[in-house]
Amino acid sequence: MLKGSDAVVPPRPDIHPVTAMYNREAIIPPMCYTQTEGQFNPCYVCHQDKIPGRENTMNDADLQEAYSFSDLGMTNRWDNLFVDRTDRVNAISDDEIKKWINQDNYSELAPRLREAGFTGWIPDLENLQEGTTAFDSEGFAKDGSLWVAFSYKPFPSTFWPTNGSTDDVMIRLDKPYRTNTKGEYSRDIYKANLAILEANIKGLNSIGSLPIDEHNVNVDLNGDNQLTVITEISKVDSYVGAASEFFIDTHLYPEGTEFFHTVRYIGIDDQGQITNARRMKEVRYMKKHRTYPKFALNQYYIEEGWEKDAGYLPGYTNLGQHGLDNGMGWAIQGFMENSEGRLRENSYEETFFCMGCHSSVGSTIDKTFSFSRKVDGAEGWKYISLKGMPDAPNMGETQGEIATYFQRVGGGGEFRSNPEMQQRWFHANGKPNMDAISKAKDVYELITPSTERALTLNKAYKVLVEDQTFAYGRDATVTSPVNVYDKVDNETTPTLPKEFQYSWDIRLDWKKDES
Repeated sequence: MLKGSDAVVPPRPDIHPVTAMYNREAIIPPMCYTQTEGQFNPCYVCHQDKIPGRENTMNDADLQEAYSFSDLGMTNRWDNLFVDRTDRVNAISDDEIKKWINQDNYSELAPRLREAGFTGWIPDLENLQEGTTAFDSEGFAKDGSLWVAFSYKPFPSTFWPTNGSTDDVMIRLDKPYRTNTKGEYSRDIYKANLAILEANIKGLNSIGSLPIDEHNVNVDLNGDNQLTVITEISKVDSYVGAASEFFIDTHLYPEGTEFFHTVRYIGIDDQGQITNARRMKEVRYMKKHRTYPKFALNQYYIEEGWEKDAGYLPGYTNLGQHGLDNGMGWAIQGFMENSEGRLRENSYEETFFCMGCHSSVGSTIDKTFSFSRKVDGAEGWKYISLKGMPDAPNMGETQGEIATYFQRVGGGGEFRSNPEMQQRWFHANGKPNMDAISKAKDVYELITPSTERALTLNKAYKVLVEDQTFAYGRDATVTSPVNVYDKVDNETTPTLPKEFQYSWDIRLDWKKDES
């Protein structure tokens, strides 16, 4: 068992060093062991072949069809999925868990890290535990840290609140993207470059923006041959300000781009509405420390395929307190709760778990999920809000993404084990209730849990925190999901025929929803 500690370093095994691993295939997440029964496909949102122009050439749509794992990966080592926590969950009162999730465990993290001489990234955004009040009306952090919040549609269904967690994401671009050629900060230049980046990540020729005074940018961004205050940009082929001469390419972030992601308990306000809790389960950080051209990234995927075919298990460069290097320019680092609920540095294996989604799935854009799913334009530059957010379809599709997910997956989550979602959005025969789904007001109504379920999931995760057994899984389950294998093989385990395999684009067509 791992020892809990108040220190900022992770709990350590009794004997083995902190880099010792229980699961060398920790990049295979728990949901990859879900039973498909030959017709239900939760795999499609991660595993896709290359879309033209993308840097992602993983080409892993075949993983919708077969459990193409290593011999080691054929056994589901996420043992926490198979633990019955009913008695321990029932022993936690509603008042106790409400008090727990409303506590602030974030604001003390940075001072503790500095005091301990921590050399990695230290969270530098004040009052983030308060959520929306830490940002102004345009999404900019009020503390001057230059983090910018954006509202995005949570990825199906890992970050749907009904399945256990809430979250938020902020972005920060490097200094040249925030300054003029004299090195002076300009909010208008920063807003312009954020919009240009959004258009290029999404592959759009124009994008709505926050109000920008073109006089401060000294570029005609909307092509009307004059400098005015604008709210849409059509010149997206180059950055502005000090970054104006930097190379730009579609679907790639510039060097120095940072993402700040917090994973939280499910909050419940005084009116019984679901919110982001003050208490954080995890604080995650990504920084693009090096930019590679698309041909080099393609070669990386080729080599990764060779290594997999040769039987090599995955491995990543250990950057010490800076986390792990995913091999494609991104450093990934994180903090989780210790047994008393204080945030501490991830162990090697806890960070290794993150690498699969941020290096080895075919649907991502430059190894990220959330920014390509941002609400288009000015409306999306704010702290995440699911209320009023439409169930926009994915690019190339006509029906809402969530409605489509229900149809293809046959459930309200990747484990197909959410009884509340089944009751709300499915008929007794297991078919989606399309009439009820079409009447839902917004994304909030579709994917948030009842107060009772939220409290139960929060209690289940608190049990995991007490045990500090994250190497065996971090899903907030009370009893074992009924649709999950403990072992798979490609001879006897049912797989999906072609008619239940789907092409999919992580981007959302917000304009189609408006029409």
